[in-house]
Amino acid sequence: MTARIQVSHPGPDNDRPPPVRPALGAVAWKETVHLLGNLPLALVGFVYTVTMVATAGGLSVTAIGLPLLALGLLGSRQLGRVERARARVLLGVRVEEPTPLPGQRRAGGFFPWLWAGVKDPVAWRTVLYELVRLPWGVLTFTVALVGLLVLWPVLPYVVRWLSNVDRLMVRGLLSPSDELERRIAELESDRGVVVDTAAADMRRIERDLHDGAQARLVALAMGLGLAKEKLLEDPDAAAAMVDEAHGEVKLALQELRDLARGIHPAVLTDRGLDAALSAVASRCVVPVKVAVDLKERPAAAIEGIAYFTVSELLQNVSKHAGARGASVEVRRTSGTASGRLLIRVSDDGRGGADVGGGSGLAGLAERLRAVDGVFVVDSPEGQGTVVTAELPWRVRG
Repeated sequence: MTARIQVSHPGPDNDRPPPVRPALGAVAWKETVHLLGNLPLALVGFVYTVTMVATAGGLSVTAIGLPLLALGLLGSRQLGRVERARARVLLGVRVEEPTPLPGQRRAGGFFPWLWAGVKDPVAWRTVLYELVRLPWGVLTFTVALVGLLVLWPVLPYVVRWLSNVDRLMVRGLLSPSDELERRIAELESDRGVVVDTAAADMRRIERDLHDGAQARLVALAMGLGLAKEKLLEDPDAAAAMVDEAHGEVKLALQELRDLARGIHPAVLTDRGLDAALSAVASRCVVPVKVAVDLKERPAAAIEGIAYFTVSELLQNVSKHAGARGASVEVRRTSGTASGRLLIRVSDDGRGGADVGGGSGLAGLAERLRAVDGVFVVDSPEGQGTVVTAELPWRVRG
């Protein structure tokens, strides 16, 4: 059997050269376009920035100086947005947009907007970026143009090095400080929560005084006045009135004690969380086991928040849980350098507790977030409720 070997002879198709490949890849071309665009955009940004700063500085002694500076810095923000978009498209740099100015997020009036605009760190970093871009833009434009003409074999390496410097500049000057801005936004929100909570507490105290102890004391004063009038005419009736007034005094004193305990209980100040939470647990309608494992007392503010958190949670157990028992655990964890104060309140009730919907749990969650706390509710239907709260540990002063 003879093997047949077929030999192909060179022909028109076999003589065809391999396909032409571009000297630069897509990424290198994008980087080159970015470097060539540096000069015109740097010229625009430099002229705008110098003109804005010089004009606003010269008019700073007049009434329009600061508003003009705020408007100019707002324009600088827009230049930074353009540069971020260009870096995102041509350099592949993913830079998040900074948060809006506080004056843009809410109607705070002219002066809050003016102050926020003048001290805007994002705009001032953009001003610095535009000032240093002009010499860099001249350099990168010249190198990229010469490279395209005479240095194209090594151009990919040159544009990559120059583009990396551009990437560093964009990330360093145009990238928002995410952690700082997030923290500022949280503090602004938390400040509003604290103010609203304090105002609500003041209204609650005023209402309790007006509807409770104050009304009882007014009735007491009227009863004593009537007893004084009847003292000579009808001593027996006057004695009965005085006896009734004595009972009203006791009730008024009890209401004042309850109100004072609601503001800040004396037992918490004198003996700490263990005794104070035990007193709260004793007033709950279901048996409560209290376990407080603290070698030292936290700061008074943290201690007070922990007390009122447990107090409100046990009130919810009494009113809504339908439980047969509950437990309270308070201890210090070692998750961070200074640790956290861990609070866990659980019951074996009907479950189904929801933080949303404007419930009291939502108010507790907001109060804890205002002091960097954490509030988690685990409440499946029919399986009880476990509420876990964490507060930052602060040393008692």
